[in-house]
Amino acid sequence: MTRCEELYEFLVSKATELTERWYQEADKSSGVYASTNAEEIRTLKEQNKEFHLKFFQVLKENHDIFLKNFEEWILAVAKDESHQVTPINSIMKEFYRVRNHYLELVQQFTNETNGTEEELNNWTQVIIDTMDHVTIWFLEEYDRYSLERLHSHRELINELSAPVISLTPNTGLLPLIGDIDTVRAKFILDETLDQCAEKGLDRLFIDLSGVLVVDTMVAQQLFQLHESLRLLGIQTTLCGIRPEIAQTATQLGLSFENISISSTLQRALQASVLQ
Repeated sequence: MTRCEELYEFLVSKATELTERWYQEADKSSGVYASTNAEEIRTLKEQNKEFHLKFFQVLKENHDIFLKNFEEWILAVAKDESHQVTPINSIMKEFYRVRNHYLELVQQFTNETNGTEEELNNWTQVIIDTMDHVTIWFLEEYDRYSLERLHSHRELINELSAPVISLTPNTGLLPLIGDIDTVRAKFILDETLDQCAEKGLDRLFIDLSGVLVVDTMVAQQLFQLHESLRLLGIQTTLCGIRPEIAQTATQLGLSFENISISSTLQRALQASVLQ
């Protein structure tokens, strides 16, 4: 057995002990480390021990094979929901704390087996370089998945923020709530046109009572929405326009001369029934 293989066997024998020490010393103030759920703690410890067992293989495996074996752990944990809500600085702290535990054990093994200074320096460098590589790799995957997650959430929010509700076979309602920025306004324009055409509407009530603030670009998008619907043969009624929105529209010189306007959705619906 080579010296590297001896060190590998020594470290593997310490894996469970390492995990328990790691968990006891972990900063449990936030994220996945703060959980008090027994099942989540068990999973966290399993992930940590699996990390040790995969990491120690760097001492006996070809570098490319080592990285291939590590890939599954990196991708799985980087995407793990519990880790995704954990501050990245807390995760980095744990990587470097584990690295220090490894270096302590390597020193212990060298002392107990009368190893040379050269061996110690070589093993130390391997541990440091490999941990740096794995940490950066994890952070890249963590960041990539975070962006994908954010994009998916934004798409879901947009989809939920522009629902055209059918009131009758030919009449629909678009209730808008919350802040509308330029990106959301563009989405509302495109999505509303598609939904109205799909539902075969000839009249749409747009309720703006839940919209507190719009900028000039958004006001123009709302005006464009009306014009686009008009070209599709769909009559629109704007309801619940707040004073701030009315003022912005006036400052822009947007004309609502040919747009049906009602102070409230209730009054608009009542007037529609009487027509």
